[in-house]
Amino acid sequence: MSDQVTKAQAFKALHIQGSPIILFNVWDAGSAKAVAASGAKALATGSWSVAAAYGFDDGEHMPFDLAIANLERIVAATDLPVTIDLESGYGANPEEVGTSVARVVQAGAIGCNIEDSSRETKPLRGVSEQAARLKGARHAADRLGIPAFLNARTDVFLVAPADTHEGLVAEALERGRAYADAGADGFFVPGLVNETLIARVVEGSPLPVNVMFNAAMPPAARLAELGVARISHGPGPYRMMMKALENAAREALL
Repeated sequence: MSDQVTKAQAFKALHIQGSPIILFNVWDAGSAKAVAASGAKALATGSWSVAAAYGFDDGEHMPFDLAIANLERIVAATDLPVTIDLESGYGANPEEVGTSVARVVQAGAIGCNIEDSSRETKPLRGVSEQAARLKGARHAADRLGIPAFLNARTDVFLVAPADTHEGLVAEALERGRAYADAGADGFFVPGLVNETLIARVVEGSPLPVNVMFNAAMPPAARLAELGVARISHGPGPYRMMMKALENAAREALL
């Protein structure tokens, strides 16, 4: 059994409802080494942070070849499982998404996020269209013999005001079920912060639920009680580090 397969299996096993894997997102080899030294069990990139570190806006503006080269450096810098934020899949159709996922797996990743935001017809792709894209991703990883963790992200909550979120739970769960049928392993719901609604999504989701942490959310211990299986920190770590750097430079230049 290859080391990559072993890592992929270990990463999937870390998604336990009520005992979530916490991913303090990284953006390059240096940040990967720092987070690994903290005792992290796995590493995840955040697309916003990676793009910002290289001078690009988020939203697949960073050239894919550069994203892959960055991923390869991160994988080489650590023995931990590494999953990449692949944004909307870097592809216009399911076949192209599959090609992108194949390159990610060949670069050493054991998983990826794929969101249902559309770069062409904002804000969200239709459910069947996104399910087809996820199937393309699943088939690509399977053809390479790697049980990659496919984290299906829905932006239903992220693109809508918080006071409308209650009415969007049913739509989110419909997407979650379709994405599960397409071969996804996890269901990512960034933007959702309300305890009651998080609990409802967890209860109704056929997949382990991933939330993106921010200051408006309950602490990790409470999210665990709600049944969350994965907590991501998204761009938070990068923003924190850049602010610390700015402050240190300001002090030094006084």
